[in-house]
Amino acid sequence: MRLSNSEHESHAWRICEVAPDFKLEDVWALPAQGGAEDFATLIEVMASLDPANAESRASRALFSIRYHVGGWFGWDDAPRQLAIPDDTASSLSARLPEDLRDTATDLDIRSKDFTFTPLYRTDVEWAAELSNRTVHAVVHLAWVEKGAGLYQGQMGVYVKPRGRFGAAYMAVIAPFRHWVVYPALMRQIERTWNARIAEDRGERARAPDR
Repeated sequence: MRLSNSEHESHAWRICEVAPDFKLEDVWALPAQGGAEDFATLIEVMASLDPANAESRASRALFSIRYHVGGWFGWDDAPRQLAIPDDTASSLSARLPEDLRDTATDLDIRSKDFTFTPLYRTDVEWAAELSNRTVHAVVHLAWVEKGAGLYQGQMGVYVKPRGRFGAAYMAVIAPFRHWVVYPALMRQIERTWNARIAEDRGERARAPDR
């Protein structure tokens, strides 16, 4: 389910310290619920997915088009060499406060045409960045407490377009993200999460008592 920006921003997320000049483009409640200790599982599930290979033919087609068009125009060439728009640094890692440095896991969110590189992790947050010739972006995973020991995953996408072209690019792809890509991704997450939770429960049931 898509959420309002205000709902996501009502929490004191650390990403606001790191990327205050980035726009919160999208927020989604994820079909993943569990206890406080299950946030690590959510990160692993997200890292295991490849949206470019979703079961949705429409989603796969859009990623294929983006991959080929990006290749023709060099949008994804040498992403690490590009500075953040209106900044001299090429990575948000340069902005991390001391307590967030070297906290991220080694897991990347990747497909054949993009890779989000981890920035930091806390007990309830995980953030990773992507840089190409259209935008500098951050995917932010949060583990939101719902009460009675239940938590739910939440995903926010922050972007900083590269000039007018980047802003126009984001505007053009917005309907496709909202109506095709994200719904297909949510279905992937739900299937993978449910399978992983069932597997974990089975392992715990088979484990000998200590």
